[in-house]
Amino acid sequence: MNNAKSAIETLTALGKRIVHALLEYRYPVLEIPDRSTKNIVFDDESNRYVLGPSRNIRDSSNVKHVKRFAQLTWVASFAKELLRASRTSSLRDLYYSSEAFGVGFTDQSDSDRIVTDLESITSLPRESFGIYPEEHSSIYGEVVMRYTVTGYEGKEIDLTISPDGLPVGPALMTAKPLKSNAKIILAVESGGMFSRLIETKAWKRFNAVLIQLGGQPPRSTRRLMRNLNATLGLPVYIFTDGDPWGMHIAKVITSGSANSAHIKELTIPEAKWIGVTPEDIIQYSLPTEPMSDVDLRRLEELSRDVRYDEPEWQNYIQQFRQIRIKAEQQAFSRFGMDYVVDAYLSNKIN
Repeated sequence: MNNAKSAIETLTALGKRIVHALLEYRYPVLEIPDRSTKNIVFDDESNRYVLGPSRNIRDSSNVKHVKRFAQLTWVASFAKELLRASRTSSLRDLYYSSEAFGVGFTDQSDSDRIVTDLESITSLPRESFGIYPEEHSSIYGEVVMRYTVTGYEGKEIDLTISPDGLPVGPALMTAKPLKSNAKIILAVESGGMFSRLIETKAWKRFNAVLIQLGGQPPRSTRRLMRNLNATLGLPVYIFTDGDPWGMHIAKVITSGSANSAHIKELTIPEAKWIGVTPEDIIQYSLPTEPMSDVDLRRLEELSRDVRYDEPEWQNYIQQFRQIRIKAEQQAFSRFGMDYVVDAYLSNKIN
């Protein structure tokens, strides 16, 4: 509730700035941090991307800025109403809600950009306003969490309650970890692998909290992982497909993304990518596919990415370039349904 109160106060202050300008017969002007690539820098101290000092001016006296200015004020108003009513909204719902007010977004990506503008101006993540993406991640493990959302305050939940895992949404993201028998967090890229690790009781064998990333994980999932890591002291291991895209999923968790450079406390610098590495593909003789031109271009991009400056990551990139093949997590099934648990993950984790 204190977080909601602080967010309401921030939005109210933004509204007052606009109203005061109008009462003084001035056109309201807003400064928005520049999120272009030229203003995104890598901060060595925090080991993540951050925004530089450049700012953009949104001036309501400029006819080219009026529409965006109005859209931003509507999103701020919508967010404030959510907080006052103790409600949440998906980014998709926000877009459809805007249609009822004739706000005039071209599509959802248009409204998503305005939400990011609001984050940048207020220095608060959209989750603080009760705005979330559609969930596509899940969690399972011996952790007891206490809800903080309205209507469920104080209620506790064991994350092994469902054999399918629990979706990572606003309630779990903001819940407080109380206790756990787990020793690690094992984050996996695909839903199929997540289910396999539950079915084989790998979570018990490795004393692990399992998290299904669903590909590139949403911020709510990364925030929950960081919360468990910081509160319970659980180290994080990341298991993805053996290709440039899987490798980059891990790097975003450890070092952040350019799209979230304006948001703090999302990264887990100590998290470790355990594979599938290029060396694993050769060592385990995994079924593979040739890398496409898109894959190879992605490797070239990553080789110039400042987040990959460490020798370990440059070595992974070079090895992928040499073998020019890729493998999925599920490739281990060739050697038996449980081989990935009995052999591969046992070797990697133990």
